[in-house]
Amino acid sequence: MVHLRIVAPPDAAEHAVELLEDSGSVCNVIMLEHAARKPRGHVILCDVAREEASVIIDDLRELDIPKYGSISLEYVDTQISDAAEAAVEHAPGLASDAIIWEDVENRTEEMTELSLTFVAFMVLAMIIAGVGVILDQPILVIGGMVVGPEFGPLAALSVALVELRGGLVRRAGMALIVGFPIGIAVTVIVTLGLDATGLIPESFNPADNELTSFVTNPDALSLFVAIVAGTAGVLSLTSAKSGALIGVLISVTTIPAASAVAVSAALGDWADASGAAIQLGLNLLGIVLAGVVTLFLQRRWYVVRRRRHLSDPARERAGLPMGRSRHRRRPPGSRVGAGTARSESADGGTQR
Repeated sequence: MVHLRIVAPPDAAEHAVELLEDSGSVCNVIMLEHAARKPRGHVILCDVAREEASVIIDDLRELDIPKYGSISLEYVDTQISDAAEAAVEHAPGLASDAIIWEDVENRTEEMTELSLTFVAFMVLAMIIAGVGVILDQPILVIGGMVVGPEFGPLAALSVALVELRGGLVRRAGMALIVGFPIGIAVTVIVTLGLDATGLIPESFNPADNELTSFVTNPDALSLFVAIVAGTAGVLSLTSAKSGALIGVLISVTTIPAASAVAVSAALGDWADASGAAIQLGLNLLGIVLAGVVTLFLQRRWYVVRRRRHLSDPARERAGLPMGRSRHRRRPPGSRVGAGTARSESADGGTQR
């Protein structure tokens, strides 16, 4: 279940309550009249089956509630209620497969922030993986994979490409374009420092590393694994199976490949540096490609579901038009602020 807290002016609140009361996938509807002080209005509390959360939120957006109030969302881990069970049974599909698009969009918005923390994690991850390449220690390479924050911007880039959001494409691209070069540059400096102090043997050759040589030797399987891992990563991001994301981070070699570029370049091994660069490019391409395809298919299914919902009698009782959305399509590339939701038009366009 998903818990919604809605702040709305009196007129919109009345329509919202009618909509929520008539929806079979909603329960525990509570309205506190004039409880909100800033902005002033009524407060509505309700629980929605996860499968129908985005559909219900889209209806609430058509009532212009975010314009004059707010819609907040949080997950309910446990609820003991026959009414809640009935709401879940009414909603088609399985909760584990349901996608709450507003949550996905807001999380990916946050993942694109080019902050000092993001850059620091990129640098630290590449240093750890770089030492793993030098010592031929897979455990350190895996450690660098887990520490690396690069999957966030890659996932955000996939969302942005599917939803045609130019602003998000630029922010996600900037995080990657800045993060990787800085991480590689610092790792080059660290490697030169380790070499100058004699911590790297003169006979060191990445090609002799039996356990980590895959980082500098890309092949068709590298792209295949990146595509599979990218698909799994997007599924973990959009579903309730978020724990699978750790496995995804360990499956892709973006950070180790970037680290190998830095280590090989610092030691003058340009052949291995080129191989690692190709490995990095294949992984980035595979993850984004898989993410776009997966999200596109998931989005199309949601559009079909949304179109069916537009004929729900509950919409008419709430003053919403039947068979179509009240809102026009949102211009591609416009940004959605954190904590807000968006709605789907009858033809599949997203709305402000």
